[in-house]
Amino acid sequence: MSEVLALWNGLAEEEAALRILPCCGSWGWAAGMAGRRPLGDEAALLRAADEVWRKLAVKDWMEAFASHPRIGERKASESAAPQSAAWSAQEQREAAAADDVVKAALAAENAEYERRFGRVFLVSATGKSASEILEILRRRLGNDGATELREAAEEQRKITAIRLKKWLWG
Repeated sequence: MSEVLALWNGLAEEEAALRILPCCGSWGWAAGMAGRRPLGDEAALLRAADEVWRKLAVKDWMEAFASHPRIGERKASESAAPQSAAWSAQEQREAAAADDVVKAALAAENAEYERRFGRVFLVSATGKSASEILEILRRRLGNDGATELREAAEEQRKITAIRLKKWLWG
C-alpha cells in the first residue's frame, strides 16, 4: 500500500474528501470515496472511483466538469483546487504548445461547444496533440445532448483515473 493511501485511509471523513477532491472536482464523488475507505491498493481505489462516479447524479458530473479549464487555456475554474489546476496544465501541455491557427480553432470550437451544450468541453488530453483534440471536439459537436453527456462523463472518468495515480504515487 502506498504511503498516501495509508495516510488517507486514516483521516477523518471530511479531510479525506478534501484531500481527494482535486482528482475529480465533485464533492459528491469525493465524499463517496471517503465513505468507501479503507481501500487497500491502487486497484481497489480505481474500482471504487469508477463505482462512485457511475452512481452520481448529473449535477455532480457538472460540478466535476466545471472544475476544468477550457482546452488550450491555462486558467482553471476558480472553484478548482490548486492541485487540480496544476494537473490540468500538465494534461494540456500539448494543446498549449499548438500553433496560433490551431489555438484559434480550438477557441472557436470551444465557444461553439459551450453555446451548444452549456458547459466546458472535456476530453482526457494527456498524450494528445492539439490537432487530435480539435478533431475530437469537432466530432463531438455532432452529438446529441444525451450522447455528449455520456461521452463527457467517460472522459472525466478517464481523467480521474490518471489523477488518482498521480495523487497516489506523487
